[in-house]
Amino acid sequence: MLTLEEFREIALFNPEVKAEYEKLKPEFMLFDELLKARKAAGLTQAEIAERMGTKTPAIARLESGGGSNKHSPSIATLRKYAEAVGCDLEIKLASRAVSR
Repeated sequence: MLTLEEFREIALFNPEVKAEYEKLKPEFMLFDELLKARKAAGLTQAEIAERMGTKTPAIARLESGGGSNKHSPSIATLRKYAEAVGCDLEIKLASRAVSR
């Protein structure tokens, strides 16, 4: 049986899969940041939910990308999450390399 990492590596050999994966990279990076911040704070999803005044499944959806009813989290939600884990929310625009 393949590990998730092995499966991902094999799947990314397919150019179509790789292109779709690259489109989602910013979202994956956001979810990774959320998880890292929560773990660094030593908190569970339930503790974050309590601090934010919501339920644990909402935090699970936020950290995993929304589930079947996927939608982008609002800045207010991200700010609440940041506050709950003892962080500040920073949003920035990064220049892309433009080929001419």
